[in-house]
Amino acid sequence: MKKIIILPGDGIGPEIIRQADKVFNYIAEEEKIPLTTEKAYIGGAAIDKYGVPFPKKTEEKCLSSDAVLLGAVGGPKWDDIDPEIRPEKGLLAIRKALGTYANLRPAKMRDSLVHHSPIKEEIVSGTDIMIVRELTGGIYFGKREKGEREGVRFAYDVEHYDEGEISRIAHIAFKQARMRKRHLTLVDKANVLDSSKLWREVVKEIAEEYEDVKLDFMYVDNASMQLIRRPRDFDVVLTNNIFGDILSDEMSQITGSIGLLSSISAGEGPWLYEPIHGSAPDIAGKNLANPLGTILSVAELVRNSLGEEGIALKIERAVEETLAEGYRTADLTKGEYVGCEEMGDLVVEKLRKLKGL
Repeated sequence: MKKIIILPGDGIGPEIIRQADKVFNYIAEEEKIPLTTEKAYIGGAAIDKYGVPFPKKTEEKCLSSDAVLLGAVGGPKWDDIDPEIRPEKGLLAIRKALGTYANLRPAKMRDSLVHHSPIKEEIVSGTDIMIVRELTGGIYFGKREKGEREGVRFAYDVEHYDEGEISRIAHIAFKQARMRKRHLTLVDKANVLDSSKLWREVVKEIAEEYEDVKLDFMYVDNASMQLIRRPRDFDVVLTNNIFGDILSDEMSQITGSIGLLSSISAGEGPWLYEPIHGSAPDIAGKNLANPLGTILSVAELVRNSLGEEGIALKIERAVEETLAEGYRTADLTKGEYVGCEEMGDLVVEKLRKLKGL
């Protein structure tokens, strides 16, 4: 029996999580996958109940689970509280507790939404990329200093990696490539940075264990251009923390809709799954949220933490066919739209029709 902990959080979090519940119920009842779900508190909701954004009870439940699904955290209600216990601190705390050192962000251009992309249809159509970003090292976590010396202000931030940090995320990236088109691109700046040279050395060594995966290399400045010029040529992109931060945001815009993008934080403990959008407090409780990023996060959870590739593909197909039939939430159209609850129902209805295929 697989145990999944669900953290609704704040704002639209509870609404989009209700749609994930519908999908989990379908998986358990119709696909006969043995799983249980249990909810816990994080973010502002946890502050209201326990006084902290990531309570010990939540941490214990997450650590004993097989996977964690998160809705969203934060909102203006908690803007004026102590900065040390703001809702967003819950995100940092859960990532630390779970030891999540890799962020996996899929970016897929869906045929029914290709006109939402700012890139020409003939260029972006068929794009399906997985960005694998190192999450706990590099320049964001290196030695830093800001000060003044002899009347001149200075500052520095150090990019630091060791081979262990590179090796563990490289294995995740190669395994992702094996489940996809077997093509891995390491994005770095090895023509300038010694840290990038180390990345190349270590990744080349690990590639010997994955001879079925094609490995190539690209400097980050060139990659930022090629991802726009020819995005269909990429499969899995592996990179460090700062480059991954930038390139994953670039990809979220290329695909044209932030409401459909999922995110995976992987590491030593249970993996954490969540849509990349925020808590959207301005539309919370109005049945306007787009739940598809959350439902697609469920698909990634089913694929990676439950090992059910077939069901994951079925969830993704259900989302695609629902969109292809013209159903849209308010963020995807200026015309008629369906609500968050209705979109969840439509996807599950489509799943039932796909059962047995």
